[in-house]
Amino acid sequence: MLHYSMADTDLEPFMVEDVNELGSVGSTDDLHLRELMDRSADYGDDEVLDQGSWVGARVFDIAEPGTTELVDDLGDVDSADPATLASFIADGIEAHPAAHYALIISDHGASWPGIGPDEGAGLSVLDLDEITGGIADGLEQAGVDKLDLLGFDACLMASYEVASAVAPYADRLVASEELEPGHGWDYSSLQVLADDPATDADTLGAAIVDGFAAQAGSAGTQDTITLALIDLTQMPAVDDALAEFSGALAERAATVAPVVGRVEAQTLGFARSPDETQASHMVDLGLLASTIGVEALDVSDQADGLVRAINDAVVQSVDGQATKGATGLSIYFPPAQDLADGAYRDVATAAPWADFLSAYYSAGDAIPAAEQPRFTNPDGEADIEYDGEGFSITGTYAAVATDNLASSLMQYAVVGDDGSLTYIGEETGFLVEDEPTAVGYYDMTSLTISDGEDSALAYTALEYADDDGGVSTLTVPLTYYAAADVDRADPQDVLLALTLEDEITSETYYVLDPETGAYGELVPDPDGLIVPNVPTLANDGTETWGPTTDVGLYADTENLTYEFTPLDPGTVIQIDLSVTDYGDNSSTVSGQVEVP
Repeated sequence: MLHYSMADTDLEPFMVEDVNELGSVGSTDDLHLRELMDRSADYGDDEVLDQGSWVGARVFDIAEPGTTELVDDLGDVDSADPATLASFIADGIEAHPAAHYALIISDHGASWPGIGPDEGAGLSVLDLDEITGGIADGLEQAGVDKLDLLGFDACLMASYEVASAVAPYADRLVASEELEPGHGWDYSSLQVLADDPATDADTLGAAIVDGFAAQAGSAGTQDTITLALIDLTQMPAVDDALAEFSGALAERAATVAPVVGRVEAQTLGFARSPDETQASHMVDLGLLASTIGVEALDVSDQADGLVRAINDAVVQSVDGQATKGATGLSIYFPPAQDLADGAYRDVATAAPWADFLSAYYSAGDAIPAAEQPRFTNPDGEADIEYDGEGFSITGTYAAVATDNLASSLMQYAVVGDDGSLTYIGEETGFLVEDEPTAVGYYDMTSLTISDGEDSALAYTALEYADDDGGVSTLTVPLTYYAAADVDRADPQDVLLALTLEDEITSETYYVLDPETGAYGELVPDPDGLIVPNVPTLANDGTETWGPTTDVGLYADTENLTYEFTPLDPGTVIQIDLSVTDYGDNSSTVSGQVEVP
């Protein structure tokens, strides 16, 4: 078992806990554990087993539980260099030949853009080509054909793009579609290897999945998790099925694009953000294909084939209340071309899907102006009614656009004395079946976050995680400033993920690396500051995101509280209702009302 901790990052405290868990298992006559850990000078001095604390990279063998033997002190090294990964693999295998090999890589994850960064090496990133290259070179140097199991203890790595790329180098993959909580995997689950030398890769992978779920339950993060054990020997069949599905969609793009647009807007997605430029745009591939197959009969055979191939490949998986139904593999699907990353074209295994995306965007561009959405409310005013608890908003649009519509969105804003709009939230609107009508409902509350001394208004993006609306997910955009950043010169973009089921049942703070798009749980300094951000629309049409407090809230996240508070009577609010088609054309109808 080779464990590769790219811990020269803000996730270091979590990774220290992971390696200490690994050390609790220890090596035996039949199991050998080797660790590479690259540490930072900036994120604490927690002790790792009997190695203590250090800065830079060390390679050590874990011996009996709690003890280690230093193999090499590498000092300042780039753990995102594929040569470093290759050497670690080759040296470990050559030093401890075995019948079976496993490799686990830990850090921030971003799906097909890769893993990283290594902050001490100029924010270096191990991209997907470098991951596969490092593994391939290490195995070749050691004279080994494949790993029995490859794991990514990182966010977003259970994607089609990643699984297809690494399939030649391992028999099994363990990875998560969604953002992973900071505690990551429970490495004490590897005790199954120490207890039974005959343990196969499927049993090991299942133990990792079960251990992760149990630890998430103990940590209160179970609502938002995913983790899957994937049989990579089945990925060639998934490749073929995806190519057929992508080809059928591309060939029929002009006719199936409306269905695809509606399905994409409703499909379970991962690392979503109110700021679309910061979203991962990864959606569940199995759910996407199965729903398209039901609603677009001319591609149903290809969709069914892809769903069957995914089901055959995913051996075991776990999900939570907010990720219910996750099938184990995601895929990249930005809803609009201007949100798509051109680097996706460089992902060789994704070429058929990239061709479909191009055809889909072209079909959207070809929607005639007369068939694009246009609200027809008299005087351009939305119909808004008060029912004693909140406001319902209704808009009627030209029926000719109905077949092309993909989604509806409601947003609400506080109207300033100067007429500017400070938006405080958004949630899904609803398209009325068999009528050219969209509706939404706002309960006149806003999210307030408090540190016990100060409070601040926060923007919330609400999505329903189940059909009956019993479980909702809330995404809150924030900025974090470390305690040492007294001048607020080094802001970090953060997403707060909340799960709501009558009350808030879980909360996790994730930090975004702007260079890589990778996410990982934030490890804040309690004396640092959290600042909620909201978008403001000025009278001249200029939109800016800005803080809702000049003071900020102490980032002692365990003691922060969240409350939905009613707006003050007399507050003037504007409610917007928009509809958008699959070509990203939209229309909005609005109305202003005073809170009773």
